[in-house]
Amino acid sequence: MAALRPICAQKLLIEFKRRRCPRLQAVAAPRRGRYSAASLITPNRKPLPVQRTFSIIKPDATERNLTGGINAVIEKAGLRIIAQRRIRMTREQAERFYGVHRERPFFGELVDFMISGPVVVQVLEGKDAVAKYREVMGATNPAQAADGTIRKLFAKSIGENSVHGSDSDENAALEIAQFFSEADIAR
Repeated sequence: MAALRPICAQKLLIEFKRRRCPRLQAVAAPRRGRYSAASLITPNRKPLPVQRTFSIIKPDATERNLTGGINAVIEKAGLRIIAQRRIRMTREQAERFYGVHRERPFFGELVDFMISGPVVVQVLEGKDAVAKYREVMGATNPAQAADGTIRKLFAKSIGENSVHGSDSDENAALEIAQFFSEADIAR
């Protein structure tokens, strides 16, 4: 007598839907022996992955007590703050963090600005978090930033633009690791 294998309820549901609705047959077909439930929900698009990005609320914003207002804009955009710490960056931390700009003429001024007062370092999480946060921050020049963005609402100038955000997944991972351990990040 052959042993019966337990069948996953998700597979049963997908198989049922595939047989009942011919339109779903193509999307619900097995892929390498596995069924994709996400393909039933969004057959033409992959769901956006939940990812992390790094943010700094800069000294010009912390000096004016804007942390709460900036956090409200971040959360209203659908991003979660899963780690946050108010620190005073050392010169070494700032130079390492902005090392990609070392050869640029504004490097020294940027480092001096970042160590001039406390900053708030954060880890944000959400669907397509890097791109979403860059959209929420707005253009570097606050005069060119879209209405409702952090820089349009709070930045003083191009140099004092209130926030920093990672520009890629790879940089987000490196920047997060510079200020947080995995134990510091709430889930």
